[in-house]
Amino acid sequence: MKFAIHNIFLVLLLLALTACGFKLRGLISSLPFESLYISAPLGHSIGPDLERAIGSGTTTDIVHKMEDAEAVLHIISATTERRILTLSAGGVVNEFELVYRLSSRLVDTDGREIIPSNQIILTRILPFLNTQILAKQQEEQMLFDNMQQDAVQQLIWRLSALKTES
Repeated sequence: MKFAIHNIFLVLLLLALTACGFKLRGLISSLPFESLYISAPLGHSIGPDLERAIGSGTTTDIVHKMEDAEAVLHIISATTERRILTLSAGGVVNEFELVYRLSSRLVDTDGREIIPSNQIILTRILPFLNTQILAKQQEEQMLFDNMQQDAVQQLIWRLSALKTES
């Protein structure tokens, strides 16, 4: 009896979550176009990351020829930067500010801009200790990778928010 009440409660909870439009972060069923070509800087991991995220998380097909696409996503640049944020009284670095910038634009097959050039800028603070230089370098790289994944998700959300012309 207790097990049945527990199951009924669980089903009601799931129904309430789906009724309110709840979706797990990163779950987008479709973008407003059926096929997309991604033009990204050579040798940068942003292109494959976008292809993987859009290919697995949406119904949009990623094509490898620009002429086969309904829209073209141009990744203009994806850059990282490290700036000194705070210094100790002795002039030793205490914290760095890590910055990740993703510049992109979306055009249709005729070259008309759907989304003009825009940027996603993400920042993180990295506490720094001279005694842990190797560990902090690995932490910095992990933070930049995390910021790139976050930028990919934000870009996909921006694409999903587009309204198609009827």
